[in-house]
Amino acid sequence: PKPAATPARPAEAAPKGPAKAEAPASPVPGAKPGDLEERIRAFLSGLLAHMGVEAAIHVSPKGDNGILVTLEGPKLGALIGHRGETLDAIQQLTNYAVNRGRTHRVRIHIDAEHYRAKREESLKRLANKVAAKVVKYRRNITLEPMNAYERHVIHETLQDYPDVITYSTGTEPNRRTVVAFSRGKHAY
Repeated sequence: PKPAATPARPAEAAPKGPAKAEAPASPVPGAKPGDLEERIRAFLSGLLAHMGVEAAIHVSPKGDNGILVTLEGPKLGALIGHRGETLDAIQQLTNYAVNRGRTHRVRIHIDAEHYRAKREESLKRLANKVAAKVVKYRRNITLEPMNAYERHVIHETLQDYPDVITYSTGTEPNRRTVVAFSRGKHAY
């Protein structure tokens, strides 16, 4: 016969249940626990820890009902991903997690290493370059697939460009912007 097993004693120092995220080391000035900024910091701190990435989280207001979160640190390329896809996913998850249970939704914009500002400038240059080719050769040019925000940048950049109109075609995730020769017509 087997000897009876003695019941294991629970470790006195071990906490029960899932580990809770610690409060951020540098809270937003004037922020109280439970504030939106604290929720953003807590969620992103946990997510970044799971991804194995160290980054400073800077939270600031952004115009109309928005908050800009800037991530700064070494080697944040993994957070950005190919064409910003990982950064978009992090932004979407953060928006969902922080706005869950709130009556008034707040739009959270996340940027890492100023990627979004650099990408926006690059898209504006591309739009103007393509528009010049469209006018010169009087032929439509279809751009590579882009997410909704990037297509918006192209449309906005070219909205007043003479002899050019823009429209989107296709279905997600392969939706593309077409820059078309218009002979002085404007699409509204």
